[in-house]
Amino acid sequence: MAKVAATPAGAPTRELETILLAQTQERGGSVLAGVDEVGRGAIAGPVCVGIALIDATTSNSFPARLRDSKMLSPRRREEIYREARAWPLAVEVGSASCAAVDKFGIVGALRRAAADALAKLAARGLRPDAVLLDGSHNWWNAASIFDVEPVLPDLPVTMQTKADAQCAVVAAASVVAKVERDHIMERLDGMYPGYDWAKNKGYGSASHAAALSQLGVSPHHRVSWHLPGVGGTEK
Repeated sequence: MAKVAATPAGAPTRELETILLAQTQERGGSVLAGVDEVGRGAIAGPVCVGIALIDATTSNSFPARLRDSKMLSPRRREEIYREARAWPLAVEVGSASCAAVDKFGIVGALRRAAADALAKLAARGLRPDAVLLDGSHNWWNAASIFDVEPVLPDLPVTMQTKADAQCAVVAAASVVAKVERDHIMERLDGMYPGYDWAKNKGYGSASHAAALSQLGVSPHHRVSWHLPGVGGTEK
């Protein structure tokens, strides 16, 4: 296996994903998915899941400026978006609406968003054989959560806290998903002005709370969650 290239301080590496890819190959598979979620804690807009795929042909030289999307300014994310999309075998982003969050809870919505991304990959003839999932809560496997649908492919899942900062494939998924969700919120801001979504991207902020008090709830707010000045209980 090719030697993993050195990376600058603060950058993700390919160490864990290289190990997992080798294990995947030993099981007869070839494709590892790096998975990250965006918009989980927002009070408006969709929740999105980015899935980036790598295999043995993926270059060890990932984009030099690649980082966890939360570590990058909006301008820097936009600058590296194309690179983050081009480096892996493929990247797709799926989404689940605020209505899905309200109806199925955040776990059900995450799984719907992941299923959406997987369907886009499948349309390109691509399917993962294993998953590297950011975080400490395995929302992917059916056995880990009480029958929350949809059931995602039964694949080996490795959890890694801060994988979006530490693993290049997850960082790529993170950046692409963040940029695409931001664009959704910017478009919604034009349709529902006053909530400052172009800036807050649907997350709670002083201006967002003030707008809720003045304008009320829009069709894109998660009404099952606690909304400042409105009420509700997060699922």
